[in-house]
Amino acid sequence: METADATAPASTADWCLPADTDAFLTRAGSFLHARAALHTMLLTITRTLSTRGPHAYGDGAPEFGVLERGGTVGAAFLRTPPHRLHVTPLTAPEADALAARLADLGRALPGVHAEQDTAAAFADAWCRRTGARATLRERQRLYRLGELTVPAPAPPGRARVAGPADRRQLAAWYGDFCAAVGHAPPQDPDGWADARAEAGEVVLWELPDGTPVAMACRSPIVAGQSRVVGVYTPVELRGRGYAGAATAEVSRAVAAEGAEEVLLFTDLANPTSNDLYQRLGYRPIADFTVYDFEAPARDATTPARDAAAPAGA
Repeated sequence: METADATAPASTADWCLPADTDAFLTRAGSFLHARAALHTMLLTITRTLSTRGPHAYGDGAPEFGVLERGGTVGAAFLRTPPHRLHVTPLTAPEADALAARLADLGRALPGVHAEQDTAAAFADAWCRRTGARATLRERQRLYRLGELTVPAPAPPGRARVAGPADRRQLAAWYGDFCAAVGHAPPQDPDGWADARAEAGEVVLWELPDGTPVAMACRSPIVAGQSRVVGVYTPVELRGRGYAGAATAEVSRAVAAEGAEEVLLFTDLANPTSNDLYQRLGYRPIADFTVYDFEAPARDATTPARDAAAPAGA
């Protein structure tokens, strides 16, 4: 019996679309685990979907895809509407085949987040096939913790794990953090705060009088990796070392809990944060890019069935 040629150019038929999180992980779980650092976004998002349900990130049904030929998985994507597409590294032909498949299905994509070459290839293919316009939103660097260097001297105060009594503060700071980085909260702030407090995934730095002044969060450990996220200090309290101290403590804690890799993303346009994390012991491993897509204006002659195609079709 003939098998698919893994070296042949990708076609739209090579992309299968699992119906739900369990089906997606059944097909792609081993592939995602094999390169956990590069696949950190897909691993942590699927963990949240598995534990909090399919609507953890919004009302739309999650969308999944697996590139599989000859019984071998070569790539995967997921999206939690209304948010951007997350996709593992692709060749240019694979990116073109994925763009063609999603365009044929009438999917409405607001953007893509992926390793930089993959993001550029997919954005180009998507724009060619749909007439959309792509705007570069952010260049990011993915870091992995080497040997942790705790800031010395530490700022006044101490670190502590946030608990249920801190939920209101966490929800407010989560909203402020999302506003500061320029995007809407991907999760409901109250739900996010409840889940993080219950799991003990947020470290607060508080002053000697008990006033919280900064937070640093981390994702659950999945496939041996965890990612530091949501590092935030109110504007009026910045420049005093609070964020660095909180980040060092959450990094130490998750490594002590058993994470083999502690990761984080930075915005390359922010030299302060990149310098800080490198001083703490984080080392760059890959660059990622975020593109926003602007859909083309609809022509008055566009058939109504196309204009009304649902995002989850």
